[in-house]
Amino acid sequence: MMTQERIQPMQRFQQMYRNDRHLWRLILMIVVWLLFMAITRFSKFYSMINFQTMAAQFPEFGIMSLGVMLCMITGGIDLSVVGTANLTSILMGFLLLRLTDAAGGLPAFAIPLVFILGILIGGSLGLFNGLLVSKFHIPPILATMGSGELFTGICLAMTNGNAVSKFSRTYAKTINNRLFDLIPVQLIIFIVMAALIWFLISKTVFGTKIYMLGTNENVAKFSGLHIDRLYMKTYMLSGICAALGGMIMLANYNSARADYGTVYTLQCVLIVVLGGVNPYGGRGRISGVVLAIILLRLLETGLNRFPRISSYYISLIWGGVLILVMVMNYFTEHKKVIFREPTQPTLQKETAK
Repeated sequence: MMTQERIQPMQRFQQMYRNDRHLWRLILMIVVWLLFMAITRFSKFYSMINFQTMAAQFPEFGIMSLGVMLCMITGGIDLSVVGTANLTSILMGFLLLRLTDAAGGLPAFAIPLVFILGILIGGSLGLFNGLLVSKFHIPPILATMGSGELFTGICLAMTNGNAVSKFSRTYAKTINNRLFDLIPVQLIIFIVMAALIWFLISKTVFGTKIYMLGTNENVAKFSGLHIDRLYMKTYMLSGICAALGGMIMLANYNSARADYGTVYTLQCVLIVVLGGVNPYGGRGRISGVVLAIILLRLLETGLNRFPRISSYYISLIWGGVLILVMVMNYFTEHKKVIFREPTQPTLQKETAK
């Protein structure tokens, strides 16, 4: 009896692991990395200010990753998130310059206005991507790569490559503030957005439809789904996520520039794939993406605690991790196909032969 009682929890854990290998793999990697940092750099890594800094830094690319996740679930991708973020932040930077008074202050309506307009701009840019993908049938990777370069070019034309700054610091102080002197406002924005997207893809018909679209576009079309509308809504949401990331960047740097966050495109793709979203569409959970965001932030912050590891190697490490994850995912899926047990009807056919 005791042996059987011990086996049952083990079987439950094995079943949980099989159901979501990516999630448990991420949890294991986070635990191992935290233990490694505790052994090697405990005093430099485990401090309240360090964790608060990480919580304030990752939302800017974390929110962008949520948008990329939505597009990848449909079988597409959004490579224009950084261009969208920078164009939105530059436009809002110009607006803040106009609203800043002689004393360096802002009117009470300025920050809500900036966020509302930023969301509208991001949604419009995302809708433009959706039109390219749905109406003109341009492959998402090409459509968003081209639009991302277009948005960056507009940024350079408006600023001549210079930073937009010298506006009131009230905006930066508000977004960089901490609730109860503990929780960064940037983290709260990320949590609200993550919860909203979780609700959309898990509890609404829209979520069911984009998973169906990513699984098989032809089946979704013959099922009566409005494919064009789904694409436009999905890329519009991605544009809103990118715009919110840009608004956080605007606060963190207290300026806006065309070349801010250039490494974030690779990071967003890495996060989404690492989080278990199928690059071909139809599968993925927001819990995995959130864990992947946390893991990458922990890795980057931990690596910066080793003086011999230059920050120039970070992109090299991210690229290597992305390739490694893709290879691991390939072998995981390949093994499931090779070693899958035959179903009962198949066995019956073999017996009949």
